Amino acid sequence: MDKIHPDLTVTNIKNFIPLTLDNDQSTYTSWVELFRIHCRAFQCSDHLETDKPPVSAAGDKPATSTADKELWDRTDVIVLQWIYGTICKHLYTTIIKLDSTAILYGRLSNTFLVTTRMQGLSTFKINSQTLS
Repeated sequence: MDKIHPDLTVTNIKNFIPLTLDNDQSTYTSWVELFRIHCRAFQCSDHLETDKPPVSAAGDKPATSTADKELWDRTDVIVLQWIYGTICKHLYTTIIKLDSTAILYGRLSNTFLVTTRMQGLSTFKINSQTLS
């Protein structure tokens, strides 16, 4: 009998990640931590790092079996669903594209990193004007 991949057992992502990531910067760190923990627990954190299937057991070439590729693709789509199921509508419409999980996750991270940098610059400008 084939072993069922753990991610296939998740029926409601909100049971594991009870918060919704929104445009508020303060939720991002908590959301990322919960999401990474969840992906590690369900053996799919590699989908956040790369859009390429893992290498073969020998470690010298990509996994080539059709079953391995199908499982990778299915898991990738499941993790995408987890992301979409835990973000607000505005972020959903901002980042949605037909991409791999790693690319989408990177786009989401960049959205918050750019926002943080812009907020930091604004704060710096305000503080500089206050000091002048």
